[in-house]
Parts: sequence; structure tokens; C-alpha cells
Amino acid sequence: MTALRLPYSKLSTEAHHGLLKTKKALETGPLDLATIELINLRVSQINGCAYCTRMHAEQLRTRDTENAKIDSVAGWRVSEHFSDRERAALAWADSLTHVADTAAPDAVYEPLKTYFSDAEISDLTVAVALMNALNRLAVGMRL
Repeated sequence: MTALRLPYSKLSTEAHHGLLKTKKALETGPLDLATIELINLRVSQINGCAYCTRMHAEQLRTRDTENAKIDSVAGWRVSEHFSDRERAALAWADSLTHVADTAAPDAVYEPLKTYFSDAEISDLTVAVALMNALNRLAVGMRL
């Protein structure tokens, strides 16, 4: 592990607090915390953020998520551990995290409507965007 490049939370205090405020807003919003943590883990895996991957796996464990499920997140497409609702959320998280390649297609967006309200879809999208931002800070600054 390398040393922190810059103490970004101190150097960009207001901006960092804004990200944390968004995180808090999501935690009190309509989307359940288990889904938020599941997509946080998946996005962190895609982005290669070891710090965030460990943290969100631990959060899922404190919510009594089965270890087999947590261990299967990277292979969610072929795992029997995920509901259709979770699969829709994970597909959306994958698509948005790779947005330059996917352009967030309707084929990935439309299934969300079956399992989530409009407010939940909106919060899910914000949660994916936030986790991507936090991953980029953590990886870029070597957290």
C-alpha cells in the first residue's frame, strides 16, 4: 500500500462534506440500505478500489448478508444468490460505471421499472454516481 497522496478531505473540505451529505441523504431516502451497499460493493469492485470493496463487504456482513452472496457479487450474472430486483440494480450499476462503453441503454434501464419506484431509480442512479466519485478519490489519492 502506498501513502495517501493528498489529504483531499482536508484540502477540499466543503466538496468532501457535500459528498458525505449526499451519502446521508441516500441513507434516509426510499432505497433500502442493503441495495445501496450491494451496488457500492459492485461499483468498487469494477473500479478496483480495495479500500471501498473491503468497507462495503463489511457493511453487508453487519446487515447479516450471507457470505456466499457477498463473495458472489463479482459474478452476479451467473450466481443464484441474487433476486431479480438485485440483478436489475447490479446491471444498472455496471452500466453506469462503464457508461463510456454502454451509454446506459434502455435494455438495462427498463427492467428497473419493474422493481423500483421512480424515486428509488433516481436514488439508485445517484448512489452509483456517488460511489464512482468516491472510488475515484480513493484510488486517485491512494486511500
